[in-house]
Amino acid sequence: MEVKAGSSVRERPTVLVVDDDQSIVELMQDFLENDGFRVETANDAEQAWAVYQRSTIDCILLDVMMPGQTGYDFCRRIRTQSSVPILFLSARSDDVNKIRGLTLGGDDYIVKTASAQEIVARVKAVLRRTGTQKESTSRVLDYGRIKLDLSTREVWIEGRSTSLTPKEYELLRLFAEHPRHVFTYEQLLAKFWDGVGDKHTIRVHLGRLREKIELDPNHPQHLTNVWGVGYRFEGV
Repeated sequence: MEVKAGSSVRERPTVLVVDDDQSIVELMQDFLENDGFRVETANDAEQAWAVYQRSTIDCILLDVMMPGQTGYDFCRRIRTQSSVPILFLSARSDDVNKIRGLTLGGDDYIVKTASAQEIVARVKAVLRRTGTQKESTSRVLDYGRIKLDLSTREVWIEGRSTSLTPKEYELLRLFAEHPRHVFTYEQLLAKFWDGVGDKHTIRVHLGRLREKIELDPNHPQHLTNVWGVGYRFEGV
């Protein structure tokens, strides 16, 4: 591959495509590269782990059902050390599998009936939301036991650094920047999932976020539900 003088390969985000169906891998590689992405590929979880260890990956497009370790297993392994965006790609469209994928730390769940163009659009959307560059504005949102540094994307809970997935961070930032503002389910779906999904999607992600920021996730004091409407951040 030829690289023009003064340019950098790392200026292009790298997507790791993991699927045991080689035709899907090749299809997604063609469409992603045509849109300017660098692409690494793997046909199972072990290959994917080896690629991930040697390369800088900005996003993972991950098949759920593979021989050996499943996509869910691989996601668990990744989440022990990284918050890289993960988009599950599955033949199963039922809510149980979707909720499981999101609960394990997935940023999106795409059914394989989606077109290659839609999948690329969803990859672009998650990268826009999570970003690969640090915020240029140096600003700290301080709510006592919860603090967010917008310049470094760091979060502290009671003085301890807390690891959030990219989507969890973006959700918390949105609420923290607008205390007491009620965000409806529709607004959250439009902003973070391009309007694709349902209330279950939001509940799963906010449930995971509450587990990390609340003293008692079952009785939240910061991220509260406005019954039948949406959620708001109390800012206390």
